[in-house]
Amino acid sequence: MTKARPSTGSGTVTIATIADEVGVSTATVSKVLNGRLDVSALTRARVEASLERHRYRRRARRQPTGAGQIDLVFHEYDSAWAMEIIRGIETVTVPARIDVVLSQLDGRHRPPQEWLDAVVARRPRGVLLVQCHLTEAQRRQLQRRAIPFVVIDTDSATSASVPTVGANNWSGGLLATRHLLELGHRRIAVISGPQDVLCSRARTAGFRAAHEEAGIPVDPDLVRHGTFYVTTGHEHALDLLNRPDRPTAIFAGSDMQAMGVLRAARRLGLHVPDDLSVIGYDDLPVAAWTDPALTTIRQPLRDMAGAAAQMLLDLADKTGPATSRIDLVTELIVRETTAPPAHLRPTPGADPEPPSRPTPR
Repeated sequence: MTKARPSTGSGTVTIATIADEVGVSTATVSKVLNGRLDVSALTRARVEASLERHRYRRRARRQPTGAGQIDLVFHEYDSAWAMEIIRGIETVTVPARIDVVLSQLDGRHRPPQEWLDAVVARRPRGVLLVQCHLTEAQRRQLQRRAIPFVVIDTDSATSASVPTVGANNWSGGLLATRHLLELGHRRIAVISGPQDVLCSRARTAGFRAAHEEAGIPVDPDLVRHGTFYVTTGHEHALDLLNRPDRPTAIFAGSDMQAMGVLRAARRLGLHVPDDLSVIGYDDLPVAAWTDPALTTIRQPLRDMAGAAAQMLLDLADKTGPATSRIDLVTELIVRETTAPPAHLRPTPGADPEPPSRPTPR
């Protein structure tokens, strides 16, 4: 039975204090702290609860310069987007001679406890999380073991207490939609990512804000959510473009979704940008090589990843960072998949007239 004992403060709490309170050996407490798996789930939970009550933190052990490894975990990494993140991290880890242990969560945005137990057992120099987040209890588990962590996320809305590198998605959605509106499009669809992912909602919010700014209502039937991959871009585009009142432009929440839209347009005999304008998001290297080349919103993925890796190493070395939040800017990259809608383009032999700009309210 756990003994009731008030906290004596983090400065005086030892492993022996925790062991005495829980009624286990100091070796058992040490096993829990080190992520050993040969402790029953019930005992582990009791020890963790005691560690939490006492706000126990293990004294950090400085590692030799250039030694160690970091854990890099994606919610999933089956995409060119993930490769850009990995390349950005390597710009920092390779010169520092830091190994990277790579894992993914099969699309989940919260890592399971068994993943955290394995990380604790490895005692890495730090943890980088990509579009996934620890629970408050999991964060405290890493903090108690002096294992720093940084989130690479594009949602721009993580807690101020969580070191994060991201990009401004609301601004990206605004830039993309303004571009289409300024070309003269008035019936614009958006295919975004999952509704439970903040960056998806932020891009859609920027889409809505651009319409509101121009005094143009958003048709709710033209707002779609899926994943950030080719398949949902293709499926939603087929549905949207088969409508009798189909949109004249589609803003896709990722370049991969945009490629699905381009394929759907070709399948239906539509020409881009003559019959349909398409704009993506990310500016992956492949975006410049689609035919036609993809207009998109650039977020500097490699720079984001490199900044996050450096922030993590600084935390591990107790040298910073000066800020716990870095937001990099997004940029409109105009290529060949956007143009004025057909009814605004001049007929052969006529004097061209630029499309009217939306009038802000």
